[in-house]
Amino acid sequence: MRNSWEFFSTKRIVYGKGAIEQLDSILKSLKAKNVLLVTDPGIVNAGIADRVISLLRNADYNVVTYDKVVPEPPVSSAIECYEFAKSQMETDAIIGLGGGSSIDMAKIAALLIKYGGHPLDYYGGENQIPGPIAPLIAIPTTAGTGSEVTSVAVLTDTENNIKAGISDNYLRPEVALLDPELTIGLPAYVTACSGIDALSHAVEAYTAKNFQYIQAEGNILFQGALPISDALALEAIKLIAENLPLAVQQGSNVEARGNMLIGSLLAGMAFSNAGTAAAHALAYPIGGLVKSPHGEVTGLLLPYVMKFNSAVEMEKMGKIAEAFGVQVDGLSAKEKALAASDAVLELLAEIGLPAHLSQIGIKEDDIPSIAEKALEIARLVRNNPRVPTQKGFEELLRSAF
Repeated sequence: MRNSWEFFSTKRIVYGKGAIEQLDSILKSLKAKNVLLVTDPGIVNAGIADRVISLLRNADYNVVTYDKVVPEPPVSSAIECYEFAKSQMETDAIIGLGGGSSIDMAKIAALLIKYGGHPLDYYGGENQIPGPIAPLIAIPTTAGTGSEVTSVAVLTDTENNIKAGISDNYLRPEVALLDPELTIGLPAYVTACSGIDALSHAVEAYTAKNFQYIQAEGNILFQGALPISDALALEAIKLIAENLPLAVQQGSNVEARGNMLIGSLLAGMAFSNAGTAAAHALAYPIGGLVKSPHGEVTGLLLPYVMKFNSAVEMEKMGKIAEAFGVQVDGLSAKEKALAASDAVLELLAEIGLPAHLSQIGIKEDDIPSIAEKALEIARLVRNNPRVPTQKGFEELLRSAF
């Protein structure tokens, strides 16, 4: 039984319409002059990168841009980014501009610029980074991963065909800069996938096993449900439930976009301390079999995992149902709990995302090996409030099929 918990977050969060204009003052506070901007071709094509570069150049910063980030970036591209930065100048600060992949790439660049080596030197267990990384400002253009406040960066190890997650509290950016105006051009499908991913983070953090009963030794990043993460996660669920359909259907609605950014941020703060659980554990092996975005997979699994867990988390599931606006008067505790998973299924339909594994290319024959591989991801499985088994996971997956 664990007797204590800790809570970590990004040091500084700046939010608001037009908040990007504060970039100069933020960099001055970091005493930075030479800036590496890490982004992707989509952000360049949308004109967002040029806007940031102009702001920086007008304020007399030396800017070098690495704009080749791809979704689920391979380890080799992180090395390329680092070598590129090293060949250009002595970097004082790094800006990650874009979705989770760009911010994760910026985290790795900030790590390697400070300590050198190979990305996989820091993989294989938590807390492998010796100290603070180079100053990093994360500017998300999607409301989903929460990477701007999290302790994790994920690369793809293409040689072994697995996701390599580097996890350490030193990976949290120095500053998270959130400007809802930068998310307005996001396509409906990307908005839906990233938004449902944020909901998965919030729900799994909120319903994680209580920190006292997590069976693990030493300092762990994913500690189980904590009072602070519970408060953040529940508020995130409310914001996402109310605003995701609007953000998907009315892409230019800056209020809905802003509320989604805050929802994603709060979910990131929650899950990077409490952890995620079965939906994410199952999503990793599924991600190796299909081309669907990570968020689409976790979102598809979420209602089935909630149903699987509802018998041991009735009270919290009931509160999730209320956060979704479900009329719970007169319902038993069990009915309230099951209403939460139904509300998520309804949300998937509203935002046009699949609700069955067969829709994304999974075959029934894949189910035993998905369950087996998911059970091996100890840091997520131990967080699940209901102890998963091979049989239990297979039944869950068949219900989602």
